[in-house]
Amino acid sequence: MAKKVNKRFQELLKKIDKEKKYSVDEALANIKNLASAKFDETIEIALKLNVDPRHADQMVRGSVVLPSGTGKTVRVAVIAKDEKADEARAAGADIVGSDDLIEDIQAGRINFDVLIATPNMMGLVGKVGRILGPKGIMPNPKTGTVTMDVAKAVANNKGGQVNFRVDKQGNIHAGLGKISFSSEDIRANFDAFVKAINKNKPAASKGKYIKSGALSLTMSPSMNLENQELIDLR
Repeated sequence: MAKKVNKRFQELLKKIDKEKKYSVDEALANIKNLASAKFDETIEIALKLNVDPRHADQMVRGSVVLPSGTGKTVRVAVIAKDEKADEARAAGADIVGSDDLIEDIQAGRINFDVLIATPNMMGLVGKVGRILGPKGIMPNPKTGTVTMDVAKAVANNKGGQVNFRVDKQGNIHAGLGKISFSSEDIRANFDAFVKAINKNKPAASKGKYIKSGALSLTMSPSMNLENQELIDLR
């Protein structure tokens, strides 16, 4: 199997100029030529930012609703009570609870991709912070998952919200939809995501904010992108 994968990858490399920095239009035009898997591959973006996330004032974290959606089915859980719990159910949340949901999480039963909580429930959520944090699903105001407007939060996450957070090396990765999307839908998602990253530029970040960027598919090599064009997307 390894030999087959290696051969496939080598064939894909022939379709890419690794020494070139592609314009966004060039990269998006070529991305569909890299599809080789038997499933609907995800279009992935990777950005290297000129920040040092060890300093709180250089942390880049937020969310953006991709206009064309992600192409994924997202399971949303909400920790809320009374009328807010009713709002969450009406908005289409997959799981709604409070103490019972916390008990499920403590027992390792995490049957959701996104967790939303109302502010008054965060004391309860704190009991499972050590479980949720490493999994990247701890509710946070910056990603819109700690809110009183649970209906909007559920709709956003069901409809294409992507959360992003810079890692220790200054990198951000995200999926921008599926290769089956139209070129127009892919471009709309690409622009929305990069604009969100630029909007979240920390004031403490000096010099060129986006140092490099690349676009790829789940099973393909990456194409390097022209830096300045990414910086200019605002």
